Amino acid sequence: MVVGIKDAAKLFVISIMVCCAVLVCTMFLNFNMDIAAIKDEITSETVMIFYNAQVSVAKVVSAVSGGCLLITSIIMLIFYIKHYVDIHKKELGILKALGYSNLKIAKNFWIFGISVFIGAVIGFCMAFIIMPLFYEIQNEDKILPEISINFHMELFGYFVIVPTFVFALLSIMFAYFRLKEPVLFLLKDNLQVAAKSGKHKKDKESKEKDCLFTDDLKSSTLKSRKTLTFFIIFASFCFSSMTQMSFSMTDLSSEMFAVMIILIGLVLAFTTLFLAITTVVNSNTKTIAMMRVFGYSQKECCHAILGGYRFISYIGFVIGTIYQYVLLRIAVDIIFKDISNVPEYKFDVPAMFISLISFIVIYEIIMYCYSERIKKISIKEVMLEY
Repeated sequence: MVVGIKDAAKLFVISIMVCCAVLVCTMFLNFNMDIAAIKDEITSETVMIFYNAQVSVAKVVSAVSGGCLLITSIIMLIFYIKHYVDIHKKELGILKALGYSNLKIAKNFWIFGISVFIGAVIGFCMAFIIMPLFYEIQNEDKILPEISINFHMELFGYFVIVPTFVFALLSIMFAYFRLKEPVLFLLKDNLQVAAKSGKHKKDKESKEKDCLFTDDLKSSTLKSRKTLTFFIIFASFCFSSMTQMSFSMTDLSSEMFAVMIILIGLVLAFTTLFLAITTVVNSNTKTIAMMRVFGYSQKECCHAILGGYRFISYIGFVIGTIYQYVLLRIAVDIIFKDISNVPEYKFDVPAMFISLISFIVIYEIIMYCYSERIKKISIKEVMLEY
């Protein structure tokens, strides 16, 4: 088998994202389906308005959170398959040289769907564990009649079975696409990198002759890994939007919902940032080793490899701030416009500064930890690989 269980286990980030998406969507949509059973019991117009608001909130939250996490999970899956093929080009090239077809090799990538299955099952089970408390809080004023929790098999199919098959099929299709390269190219995987590096170097020499090497390397690192740049932005976006939104949820919704939002945001932010920065450092170990051989300090190595992502992370923070404000504005002005006693929502400046300061501190601590990791990279071990 080309791909093993250990390779699929490395996709724990996707498992976490799928778990969060399924957890939120299952709770809200299960609640929607259960309150639909009591709709005929509602006779008051005020209660019907509250009922419609609850249904709308569930749909919006499920669509926004589930959709966002689904798209990110697909991007991460594609990124990891691409990364796997790139680092196993020689092995895959040998298999093709032995007569294995692209489809036969690609079929082994179905195993990446296991990460989705694990995350979906955990998220689905956690939803039913939290659901009694969630139902109680959603109807804590007893406006609606008593709502009983029911198991809906269709939700299990939509959120566990279907995503598993879809991601497994997507893995096979993308792997098949990536394997459509000549055998010689796969066997000599260093040719393309060298060619690109040489071309890039010539372009830089003609355009930026006076540019410092570290600044040039920082720029090329960002441009060569656009997917990782997206992950950095997404991690900052999650931290910014979820932490700021949690402050407002205590007034607009409930403390439980606020805690759930901030926990999901922090988990997604840290796991995504961990994946991105780890991949950046691991992919540049040889570059870092060569820089240290030529006398570059640890600070200069960190500036060249990680420095470019600092500004990118702040862009993600700004996007997250705008996103949470627009989302809550829509919720208050459109979804809850007919509900009485809903507090007026205004942009929370203190919450934004608290979130920003926390983000800067946490981000710089993470960067410091990875700078120490760069410091510990063994030049001898890296040079032995050549």
